[in-house]
Amino acid sequence: MSVLAHSPVVLKPDELKSHDRGGGARTTPLVSPAVGASGFINGITEFAPGTAIPFHSHNCEESVMLLSGHAYLDIDGQVHELKPFDTTWIPPNVAHRFRNRSDTEPMKILWIYASTSATRTLIETGETRAVSSEHAR
Repeated sequence: MSVLAHSPVVLKPDELKSHDRGGGARTTPLVSPAVGASGFINGITEFAPGTAIPFHSHNCEESVMLLSGHAYLDIDGQVHELKPFDTTWIPPNVAHRFRNRSDTEPMKILWIYASTSATRTLIETGETRAVSSEHAR
């Protein structure tokens, strides 16, 4: 018989604390080591109208699904238009950014990192920090 190290958890984003990341982006962390995760983390980020996050890369694989709104993904010198439920897979250390295509409506993404120790490196400055540190603001 197998014994679970942690109990299963149901997370309800509308009942969780969200964190202002600055520049019009707001994140609600979901699965993390705090609930027992050991292999990945995920969360939801909402972008205000017209918001673009800076080019960055991660130290692990990332998948992003557009939940609502319309977005641009800038990656490898190309611009991809995304509509709800379009899903990306981005290898480690590949510079990219997401932008809200609308000047009037918010957009929302679900992000998943393939490591509980995921980092974000800003391309412009070279600054690297843990993704989880963005949730402490």
